[in-house]
Amino acid sequence: MGRLCETEGLTDIQEEILKTVRQFVEAKIIPVATELEHKDEYPTEIVEGMKELGIFGLMIPEEYGGLGESLLTYALVVEEIARGWMSVSGIINTHFIVAYMLLQHGTEEQKQKYLPRMAAGDLRGAFSMSEPALGSDVSAITTKATKREDGSYSITGQKMWLTNGGSSSLVAVLVKTDEGAGSVYKNMTTFLIEKEPGFGEVAQGISIPGKIEKMGYKGVDTTEMIFEGHEISAEQILGGEPGKGFYQMMDGVEVGRVNVASRAVGVANRAFELGVSYAQQRETFGKPIIEHQAILFRIAEMATKVEAAHALMVRAARMKDRGERMDLEAGMAKYLAAEYCNEVVESSFRIHGGYGFSKEYEIERLYREAPMLLIGEGTSEIQRMIIGRRVVEDYKLKA
Repeated sequence: MGRLCETEGLTDIQEEILKTVRQFVEAKIIPVATELEHKDEYPTEIVEGMKELGIFGLMIPEEYGGLGESLLTYALVVEEIARGWMSVSGIINTHFIVAYMLLQHGTEEQKQKYLPRMAAGDLRGAFSMSEPALGSDVSAITTKATKREDGSYSITGQKMWLTNGGSSSLVAVLVKTDEGAGSVYKNMTTFLIEKEPGFGEVAQGISIPGKIEKMGYKGVDTTEMIFEGHEISAEQILGGEPGKGFYQMMDGVEVGRVNVASRAVGVANRAFELGVSYAQQRETFGKPIIEHQAILFRIAEMATKVEAAHALMVRAARMKDRGERMDLEAGMAKYLAAEYCNEVVESSFRIHGGYGFSKEYEIERLYREAPMLLIGEGTSEIQRMIIGRRVVEDYKLKA
């Protein structure tokens, strides 16, 4: 192992967890990732291996059957997994966000009902905010839950871009409830929706049409979710009280941004490894290309970007673990890591030359995966808005 992406101050338990995950990635993910990705095949054996390692319950408290680890531990584990194959880290990311939202906002009954099975990996989570015409404007959602006379709800509408939409069996869905609040953000509610894994009709009034074909981020299923009068009880409202959905989702997305940052660092680190290795083997003009100054400078820039993104991600995770406000730091980490990831991957692609364009080389897969990180959990443009507003808030001139 090189010296990039080392993290100071870890406990012996954290070090042992990361060592175990790193060995799993080297033995079970990297050797098969490119083949499975080209086939767009769900990595069933890898997922079963992660279940055995307890990764699905990494941050779920021990009282609910999990390991009770910190966000930092989780982020570093995700970094290792994404280094092997970014799609696999996506499978646990949405699951983790739903578990986190349950822990922070769910009723005790909801926690007891779902978290033990989520910790075991037997119940897979997904979450849904976006819609076909929505983009980043969450306030414009149109999927609506209409309250009925008996206190239950009927949901109708169409959601989009659900990671794990097919393979999940519990989906946290943000909808409009319009129960009279003055703010549009207080008229949104998160429902915990149970369904069968798979495609087609997966519950009464709910259908998953099929996988969306994507340029990259293959293996993991990304889907739509269509509601046509889905009947659901008020007990399935996250936290038991309507009108809090937007804030619950934003809390989940905030830690999700740390997760995406860690995925970007993992992908960038792998791209660096591939680039620096290839540059020492490929010869031109009678010497390895790494001895050409242009390539050496590129390697230096790549290493620095990987290290900087890792450091910012670790800082954001540690702030969250301490209970501090970190929307600024999470936005910075996600923004920088995603942008640097794309730049490092492209640099590695260029180092590979014509071979980088070949599907026989791993960098070809990374080149198609990296762009997703620019848009997942809020685009780079959204991150810049968050960062800018928070910075101005801190540095506002005194009257």
